[in-house]
Amino acid sequence: MGRQIAIDGPAGAGKSTIARSLAKKLGYIYVDTGAMYRAMALFLLRKGIRADETEKIEAACGEADITIAFDDGEQQVLLNGEHVNGLIRTEEVGNMASASSVNPKVREKMTELQRRLGQEADVVMDGRDIGTFVLPGADVKIYLTASIEERARRRALEYERKGQPADIEQIAKDIAERDYRDMHREHAPLRQAEDAVLVDTSDMTIEEVEARLLSLCGEKSGGKGDFFA
Repeated sequence: MGRQIAIDGPAGAGKSTIARSLAKKLGYIYVDTGAMYRAMALFLLRKGIRADETEKIEAACGEADITIAFDDGEQQVLLNGEHVNGLIRTEEVGNMASASSVNPKVREKMTELQRRLGQEADVVMDGRDIGTFVLPGADVKIYLTASIEERARRRALEYERKGQPADIEQIAKDIAERDYRDMHREHAPLRQAEDAVLVDTSDMTIEEVEARLLSLCGEKSGGKGDFFA
């Protein structure tokens, strides 16, 4: 079994950015589980399925082939053979991913793939339920968070850099609603694992967060450098 670093937290907390950077520094594979749920959401949206159409979502799970490939260490998300990295980062897809991910059939399908990746290689995996459900035995568990206001500001900047319109008030509202759904879903809700370290990034730079997580990995290895081998 590979070594596992689990990073959980709410939408917009910077999980993907930090997890990707950490994996690169450690020489691990980065697994963005949120991208997998977004690929499923994109599939559902393309089929015109609504988030409240439970039976149609469950039926669609059997039609969607979502796989992960790696090119020079970078994760490539494939939906029925189509590379969809550039199509899954819209607010519409994100909201659908949050809403549809409460479906047990959707989570079952994704969890199976995620656990297999965690067994086959050294991974940094981020999401909503990695340390609590997907990889409960992870070597290091981090719960990354930030205030709603800061998360909305970061998301708005992300959209503006891509030339997309950004209504920061609407983004904040969407984030708050997504937090509520994620934390109150029946199956594997978002919560901090008992053995996870809380890191609030509201007033931290990316470099500061990265240094903190590297320090935590070092502490976990007992100063032996196991995570940096």
